[in-house]
Amino acid sequence: MPDLPLILRGVPDPMIVIGADGLITDMNPAARDLFGDWALGRDHGAVLRQPPVLAAIAAVLGGEGEGHADFTRTQRGRDVLYRVTITRLTEGAGLLHFADVTHIGEAEEMRRGFVANVSHELRSPLTALMGFIETLRGPARDDPEARMRFLDIMEEEAQRMNRLVSDLLSLARVEGTERQRPAHPVDLRGVLEGVAATLKGQAEAQGAKLEITGETPAPIPGDRDQLTQVFVNLTENALKYGGPNRPVTLALSEAAAGPGFRHPHLRVDVIDRGAGIEPAHLPRLTERFYRVDSHRSRAMGGTGLGLAIVKHILNRHQGKLTIRSRTGEGSVFSVFLPKGSAD
Repeated sequence: MPDLPLILRGVPDPMIVIGADGLITDMNPAARDLFGDWALGRDHGAVLRQPPVLAAIAAVLGGEGEGHADFTRTQRGRDVLYRVTITRLTEGAGLLHFADVTHIGEAEEMRRGFVANVSHELRSPLTALMGFIETLRGPARDDPEARMRFLDIMEEEAQRMNRLVSDLLSLARVEGTERQRPAHPVDLRGVLEGVAATLKGQAEAQGAKLEITGETPAPIPGDRDQLTQVFVNLTENALKYGGPNRPVTLALSEAAAGPGFRHPHLRVDVIDRGAGIEPAHLPRLTERFYRVDSHRSRAMGGTGLGLAIVKHILNRHQGKLTIRSRTGEGSVFSVFLPKGSAD
């Protein structure tokens, strides 16, 4: 097969040829990068080593046809998973193709983690509801005071599940439209004024002043409902964690540059004067179900999905979210949105 070496060199994935004597007779540049030049001419067992791969090679070279096995290698401190396809060339010889499938494994791990988190978040209120139902059917059956108290708690747990399901559906909708760029003109100051009106009652109940600063800019391309959701989530968080009798500011401004922007953009800083967030938590705040204080977040009605939804909406708008915080002073959640089509 005289053209095989030339073909191998044109393939971007690592590929190895094993001769009938079990030695590696050829490697393309990608395979040399993966295993090193020293592997050429060595016994394949000494180079590959991992039993599942060696067993699959032996089976294929023994006459079983094409085979597959997983091969793991640490590269730059990270485990990389390859799917190895073994093809028989001639009697006793074979061709190995290494396809990097790490992203598939990572996606599956994320899916498992997401399912586990959702199950945990739903199981807790469901367990509480089942316990109260059992109590109402038994010891509290003839106790009107206890029955009303338990029914109030059951309603809170049901509302908690409803919020979680609503946020899960919202997250699914946002992810489904993330690659569809919105183009309708949106008055961003009008969005902020609508958010302030929506949350006015909550702010007054906490004795907090909710203020908007900055000039009215020209409309930007966007999805008004989704941008409203972004600023409701951020402002509601600022009110919850900013503490009573402390102001929350929505500061609107224009700038010529920003994180990841080469063109003019709008910036909205959502500023609270609360306890602040420890630096170690900041990089993970937009992860699904990540909470700085799980008990406090649940007690305040949080689902752990709000900032994840914000991140996906801003991705759709080609925007950015940055977070700055100092313990004891408060936090600033900054939203950057391009004034025109971002690139």
